[in-house]
Amino acid sequence: MGNIVNNSGFERHIVLVAPEVHWNTGNIGRTCLASDTFLHLVKPLGFSLDSKEVKRAGLDYWDKIKLNVWDDFSNFLEKMQPKKNEVKLFTKNGRKSFREISVLSRMFLVFGSETKGLPDEITARYEESTFHIPINNKVRCLNLSTAVGIALYESLRTVDPSHEWS
Repeated sequence: MGNIVNNSGFERHIVLVAPEVHWNTGNIGRTCLASDTFLHLVKPLGFSLDSKEVKRAGLDYWDKIKLNVWDDFSNFLEKMQPKKNEVKLFTKNGRKSFREISVLSRMFLVFGSETKGLPDEITARYEESTFHIPINNKVRCLNLSTAVGIALYESLRTVDPSHEWS
Protein backbone atom coordinates (compact mmCIF):
# COMPACT_ATOMS: atom_id res chain seq x y z
CA MET A 1 0.00 0.00 0.00
CA GLY A 2 1.40 3.37 -1.01
CA ASN A 3 0.79 6.74 0.49
CA ILE A 4 -2.25 8.60 -0.71
CA VAL A 5 -1.32 12.13 -1.72
CA ASN A 6 -3.60 14.48 -3.60
CA ASN A 7 -2.47 16.94 -6.25
CA SER A 8 -1.80 19.65 -3.67
CA GLY A 9 0.85 17.55 -1.89
CA PHE A 10 -1.02 17.04 1.37
CA GLU A 11 -2.32 13.75 2.68
CA ARG A 12 -5.29 13.17 4.96
CA HIS A 13 -6.50 9.95 6.56
CA ILE A 14 -9.70 9.50 8.54
CA VAL A 15 -9.48 6.53 10.90
CA LEU A 16 -12.69 5.18 12.43
CA VAL A 17 -12.07 2.75 15.30
CA ALA A 18 -14.94 0.29 15.71
CA PRO A 19 -17.63 2.36 13.95
CA GLU A 20 -21.14 1.16 14.74
CA VAL A 21 -23.53 3.11 12.51
CA HIS A 22 -23.58 2.40 8.79
CA TRP A 23 -25.11 5.78 7.90
CA ASN A 24 -22.30 7.66 9.60
CA THR A 25 -19.64 5.60 7.84
CA GLY A 26 -21.30 6.09 4.47
CA ASN A 27 -21.55 9.84 5.00
CA ILE A 28 -17.93 9.99 6.15
CA GLY A 29 -16.91 8.03 3.06
CA ARG A 30 -18.61 10.60 0.84
CA THR A 31 -16.80 13.43 2.68
CA CYS A 32 -13.50 11.59 2.26
CA LEU A 33 -14.09 11.21 -1.46
CA ALA A 34 -14.98 14.90 -1.80
CA SER A 35 -11.74 15.94 -0.09
CA ASP A 36 -9.26 13.39 -1.53
CA THR A 37 -9.00 11.76 1.89
CA PHE A 38 -8.29 8.11 2.66
CA LEU A 39 -10.75 6.25 4.92
CA HIS A 40 -9.55 3.56 7.33
CA LEU A 41 -12.00 1.36 9.23
CA VAL A 42 -10.65 -0.55 12.22
CA LYS A 43 -12.61 -3.65 13.23
CA PRO A 44 -14.89 -4.61 14.78
CA LEU A 45 -17.47 -2.94 12.58
CA GLY A 46 -21.05 -2.69 13.76
CA PHE A 47 -22.36 -3.39 10.24
CA SER A 48 -21.49 -5.15 7.01
CA LEU A 49 -19.68 -3.19 4.32
CA ASP A 50 -21.89 -5.00 1.84
CA SER A 51 -24.86 -3.36 3.50
CA LYS A 52 -27.07 -1.44 1.13
CA GLU A 53 -27.44 1.23 3.84
CA VAL A 54 -23.70 2.00 3.78
CA LYS A 55 -23.74 2.22 0.01
CA ARG A 56 -26.88 4.36 0.05
CA ALA A 57 -25.34 6.78 2.57
CA GLY A 58 -22.30 7.04 0.32
CA LEU A 59 -24.61 7.27 -2.67
CA ASP A 60 -23.15 5.66 -5.75
CA TYR A 61 -19.63 6.71 -4.77
CA TRP A 62 -18.75 3.91 -2.35
CA ASP A 63 -16.57 2.01 -4.83
CA LYS A 64 -14.49 5.16 -5.50
CA ILE A 65 -13.56 5.74 -1.84
CA LYS A 66 -9.91 5.12 -0.91
CA LEU A 67 -10.82 2.53 1.72
CA ASN A 68 -8.85 0.15 3.89
CA VAL A 69 -10.24 -2.14 6.57
CA TRP A 70 -7.91 -3.22 9.38
CA ASP A 71 -8.27 -6.12 11.83
CA ASP A 72 -7.07 -3.94 14.70
CA PHE A 73 -5.37 -0.62 15.46
CA SER A 74 -1.94 -2.23 15.88
CA ASN A 75 -2.13 -3.67 12.38
CA PHE A 76 -3.11 -0.25 11.05
CA LEU A 77 -0.11 1.39 12.79
CA GLU A 78 2.28 -1.29 11.59
CA LYS A 79 1.29 -0.93 7.93
CA MET A 80 0.70 2.84 7.71
CA GLN A 81 3.57 3.85 10.04
CA PRO A 82 2.31 7.29 11.01
CA LYS A 83 4.75 9.46 12.93
CA LYS A 84 3.49 10.18 16.43
CA ASN A 85 2.90 13.87 15.67
CA GLU A 86 0.84 12.97 12.57
CA VAL A 87 -1.82 11.22 14.68
CA LYS A 88 -4.60 13.42 16.05
CA LEU A 89 -7.29 11.87 18.23
CA PHE A 90 -10.75 13.40 18.48
CA THR A 91 -12.63 12.70 21.66
CA LYS A 92 -15.21 14.46 23.80
CA ASN A 93 -12.59 14.87 26.54
CA GLY A 94 -9.66 15.88 24.33
CA ARG A 95 -7.07 18.15 25.95
CA LYS A 96 -7.13 20.84 23.27
CA SER A 97 -9.70 22.47 21.03
CA PHE A 98 -9.71 21.29 17.43
CA ARG A 99 -8.73 24.87 16.52
CA GLU A 100 -5.33 24.27 18.15
CA ILE A 101 -4.40 21.42 15.81
CA SER A 102 -0.94 21.79 14.25
CA VAL A 103 -1.51 21.31 10.58
CA LEU A 104 0.97 18.99 8.87
CA SER A 105 1.14 17.82 5.28
CA ARG A 106 0.35 14.23 6.41
CA MET A 107 -2.23 13.68 9.14
CA PHE A 108 -4.28 10.81 10.59
CA LEU A 109 -7.49 12.02 12.25
CA VAL A 110 -8.72 9.24 14.54
CA PHE A 111 -12.27 8.86 15.88
CA GLY A 112 -13.85 6.24 18.13
CA SER A 113 -17.19 4.49 17.94
CA GLU A 114 -20.45 6.33 18.32
CA THR A 115 -21.27 4.89 21.76
CA LYS A 116 -17.90 3.98 23.30
CA GLY A 117 -15.46 6.52 21.86
CA LEU A 118 -11.80 5.57 21.59
CA PRO A 119 -10.29 2.73 23.62
CA ASP A 120 -8.18 3.84 26.59
CA GLU A 121 -5.03 2.20 25.21
CA ILE A 122 -5.19 4.39 22.10
CA THR A 123 -5.84 7.63 23.99
CA ALA A 124 -3.06 6.81 26.46
CA ARG A 125 -0.60 6.28 23.62
CA TYR A 126 -1.41 9.68 22.06
CA GLU A 127 -2.37 11.57 25.22
CA GLU A 128 -0.73 14.83 24.07
CA SER A 129 -2.58 14.70 20.73
CA THR A 130 -6.19 14.59 21.89
CA PHE A 131 -8.61 17.20 20.62
CA HIS A 132 -12.24 18.07 21.21
CA ILE A 133 -14.83 20.09 19.33
CA PRO A 134 -16.48 22.47 21.80
CA ILE A 135 -20.22 21.99 22.37
CA ASN A 136 -22.63 23.24 24.98
CA ASN A 137 -24.15 20.99 27.68
CA LYS A 138 -27.51 20.59 25.88
CA VAL A 139 -26.24 17.56 23.95
CA ARG A 140 -24.03 14.62 24.89
CA CYS A 141 -21.90 14.80 21.75
CA LEU A 142 -21.88 15.63 18.06
CA ASN A 143 -22.82 13.09 15.43
CA LEU A 144 -19.70 11.22 14.28
CA SER A 145 -20.02 12.26 10.64
CA THR A 146 -20.43 15.91 11.69
CA ALA A 147 -17.36 15.75 13.94
CA VAL A 148 -15.29 14.15 11.17
CA GLY A 149 -16.34 16.87 8.72
CA ILE A 150 -15.44 19.67 11.13
CA ALA A 151 -12.04 18.19 12.01
CA LEU A 152 -11.14 17.23 8.45
CA TYR A 153 -11.93 20.59 6.91
CA GLU A 154 -10.19 22.44 9.74
CA SER A 155 -7.08 20.34 8.99
CA LEU A 156 -7.35 21.33 5.32
CA ARG A 157 -8.09 25.00 5.87
CA THR A 158 -4.51 26.28 5.96
CA VAL A 159 -2.76 23.63 3.90
CA ASP A 160 -3.25 25.09 0.45
CA PRO A 161 -5.22 28.30 0.38
CA SER A 162 -4.88 28.50 -3.41
CA HIS A 163 -6.51 25.07 -3.92
CA GLU A 164 -9.89 25.54 -5.51
CA TRP A 165 -12.60 23.09 -4.63
CA SER A 166 -15.01 22.76 -7.51
